[in-house]
Amino acid sequence: MVLVRAVNVEEWRVLRDIRLAALRDAPTAFGSSYAEEVTRSEERWRDWAAGGSLFFAYLPEVSTAEPTGLAGGYVKGPGRAQLVSMWVHPKARGRGVGEALIARVTEWASGQAGITSLNLWVTESNKPARRLYERCGFALTGERQPLPSDPALDEVVMSRPL
Repeated sequence: MVLVRAVNVEEWRVLRDIRLAALRDAPTAFGSSYAEEVTRSEERWRDWAAGGSLFFAYLPEVSTAEPTGLAGGYVKGPGRAQLVSMWVHPKARGRGVGEALIARVTEWASGQAGITSLNLWVTESNKPARRLYERCGFALTGERQPLPSDPALDEVVMSRPL
C-alpha cells in the first residue's frame, strides 16, 4: 500500500534531496534543471515546502524513511490547477506510487475554490508518463511548447476535469 502525505516545512532537506534526485534521474522530464535547482537557497526550499500542496509518497516495502515519490499542485488560473514536479523513484515504478500521488493532487485541487480542471505538462516523448496520466483520466489538449530546460524537446498539455 502506498502512503501519501503533505510535505511540511521542516522537511525542506528531504524535499531538496528528492527533487535533485528526480532532476538527475529524468533531466528531460522537468522544466527546470539540476544545475538551476542545486543552487537554491534554504529559504527557497523552505518556501516551496511550506506551500501546502506538495506531497511525498512512501512505499513501505521499499522504504519508510525516505519518500519514493513526489508531486505537487498549484492554482494556475481561473478554474485550473496544475500538477507539477511528478516523479517516482525507479525502484518504486509500476507499483501504484504515481497513481497514488495523482489521486492526492487531484483531491487537493478539487478542494480549491472554483477549480474545475487539473492540467499538467509532460515531455511529448515520455511515453510511460503519458500512459500513466491517460490511465488517471488525463487527455491531450493540443497545446504544446518547447521544454524550458531543453528547447530541443516539446512538452504537451494534458488535462482532466474535476
